[in-house]
Amino acid sequence: MTTRFSESQLKDVMAELPDWTVREDKLYRQLTFKDFVSAFGFMSQVAILAEKMDHHPEWSNVYNRVDIKLTTHDLGGISMRDITLAKQIEEHFSAANS
Repeated sequence: MTTRFSESQLKDVMAELPDWTVREDKLYRQLTFKDFVSAFGFMSQVAILAEKMDHHPEWSNVYNRVDIKLTTHDLGGISMRDITLAKQIEEHFSAANS
């Protein structure tokens, strides 16, 4: 079973995600793309990953920007599931912008 990270545990794992921050007990990241189609295509790719994990982000899209929040709702905070999905999101973002 997944457990919620303590503050010290979270600080340690956040070192692996330098572009992410913590806001209101959620991992947060804003991504910018060249245009709406690229942003929406990225969201479609992440949606497939999230569905496979049965772990869905809170997110929004305005033109070329995607704002993502990750939390494990049933734990009331951030868990390893969020870190795992954030890392996968980073991999897809890097690939989309290379």
